[in-house]
Amino acid sequence: MSPATILNGKMLSEKRLDLLHDEIEKSGITPCLVTVIVGEDRASQMYVRMKHTACERVGIESEGLEYSAAITEADLLNTIQRLNQDPDIHGILVQLPLPEHINTGHILRAVAPEKDVDGFHPVNLGLLLENEPGFRPCTPLGIMTLLAEYGIDPAKKRAVVIGRSTDVGKPIAALLLNADATVTICHSKTENINAYTKEADIIVSAAGRPHMVRADMISPGCVVIDVGINHVDGKLCGDVDFDEVSKIASAITPVPGGVGPMTIVTLMENTFKAALNISCKHV
Repeated sequence: MSPATILNGKMLSEKRLDLLHDEIEKSGITPCLVTVIVGEDRASQMYVRMKHTACERVGIESEGLEYSAAITEADLLNTIQRLNQDPDIHGILVQLPLPEHINTGHILRAVAPEKDVDGFHPVNLGLLLENEPGFRPCTPLGIMTLLAEYGIDPAKKRAVVIGRSTDVGKPIAALLLNADATVTICHSKTENINAYTKEADIIVSAAGRPHMVRADMISPGCVVIDVGINHVDGKLCGDVDFDEVSKIASAITPVPGGVGPMTIVTLMENTFKAALNISCKHV
């Protein structure tokens, strides 16, 4: 069997960032994204820096608001409302996780749906389920873009999603379903996951468990999408045992360089879309 095709999210994201830069320049619109981060989680700070770097590259103005972990939920909600009301701000991103004393749902629901470039507001999630236009969560939409780039059509395929989070598992299941795949969601309470994964044409793993997906769990020719970001012995790895699974899969994403870069470019594309939508309303 031929070696698996490496689904190179890094390369595709670079191409799409260049295209987006040209589109923004031609539009005459300067999109603006504001990120909100609470506390001093190093991973969150790194992710936010990467997003601001991407903004600079494509011509999106960006502002980062940083707050102490001691901020009250009321004060954070007031901040969100202020951003909602500012016509010069097109996209709002609240970096997760938030401190335990703040109700994440309250904060995400406070973001105006038309500025919800992360796609987590219930309105946008509902539009996703209805397969109507709206903002899609960035990682799932980035996965769909990656599949399309490599000519992988989910229609009539059996897809297994491992993980049921609102930011990845549930929305990627909905996107695959909207693309005419037959979708099964597995999670921590699923018994005998192998019975499902062995039947899959496409596996998306977003479980957050290093090397959980092994070669004996998949069938030859399966497409494997690894969303996991784990640190083992100081090294970054995904949910998939890449070395072994890549010998059996037809296509596979690496970690790093697979899904991660697609998440960031999708955020940039969503922000430009928000700017276009808001600008049209004000014409």
